Amino acid sequence: EGKDEASAAENNPPRVSQGKVGEGSSILSPAGQFFFEYLVVVSLKKVSDGQYEPKITYQFPKRENLLRGQKEEEERLLKAIPLFCFPDGNNWAPVTEFPSGGSSEPSPLPCQPSGRGARLPEVFCIISCLGCFGLFSKILDEVEKRRQISMAVIYPFMQGLRESPFPAPGKSVTIRSFIPESGTEFIELTRPVDAHLEHVEFQALLQRLSPHLILHIFASAVLERRLIFLAEELSVLSQCIHAVAALLYPFTWAHTYIPVVPECLLDTVCCPTPFMVGIQKRHLERVLEQPMEEALMVDLCQGRIIRAVGDEEQILPGKLQNEVLMSLNRHNSNNNVHSKD
Repeated sequence: EGKDEASAAENNPPRVSQGKVGEGSSILSPAGQFFFEYLVVVSLKKVSDGQYEPKITYQFPKRENLLRGQKEEEERLLKAIPLFCFPDGNNWAPVTEFPSGGSSEPSPLPCQPSGRGARLPEVFCIISCLGCFGLFSKILDEVEKRRQISMAVIYPFMQGLRESPFPAPGKSVTIRSFIPESGTEFIELTRPVDAHLEHVEFQALLQRLSPHLILHIFASAVLERRLIFLAEELSVLSQCIHAVAALLYPFTWAHTYIPVVPECLLDTVCCPTPFMVGIQKRHLERVLEQPMEEALMVDLCQGRIIRAVGDEEQILPGKLQNEVLMSLNRHNSNNNVHSKD
């Protein structure tokens, strides 16, 4: 979000251990131990005229006394994060207005740093092994509120959050936090009973693709094939790919999953294993030049399939196809009625 949950970038995000250093443990730890692993601020740094490179300018927590292997693992993680916060970072320029506030949408949403005049955007990013987008949106709202006062005010809030146990599904935890000139606040954070569909907007997919095309995409996903989605807007890629992955519910996509592929990682489409990725349409020619194996390529801007394997019509049994189409049409009709109301 821009505020961003980088867990949207991969299906198996990093998990960091708080165990004793020196016992040979990895920095990876079991899921559910902490609310989050890292909070970072990613800013754009000018490297040449009109060219910018995203860099981490704030990190919490900072770990010391890590073993060599653990340190290298952490460095690889922190080096990758900026790429996903600014997948089109080279094209940014200073502007005067940015969106502000948290969002439940799992895609980068740059916000405005403090100061006056035209400024480059920055992204506040939470790294977590948990996909509770609404909960993290609330946390990022609190981070944003403290950032307006001072970066130093963020630390005690995040420290209190990290020391709090992550609640069980449906349960809450209350965080005590002091804000200068406002006093002590008590922030209640509730974990949803089931967060699998919390961030999903199926209508974003239905607005851009016909039910028949969605059926072909669903069939390809069920067979764990390679799927490439194209759009110009990062939010469109993020919303639609999350919706496609959610079509598999209660199953999950267990392979490479990158809603927005940074330009420097476009060769991901050469991967011989299953993947589901989103690519900005301006990179289409470069993608088509890659030595790809069979893949389904979908243009979300024009609502059409650019490249297909050719057997998408026959993957699913006829009865199942009819049931899926009926469900998609019914969902589409219900949303059209509500929009008219």
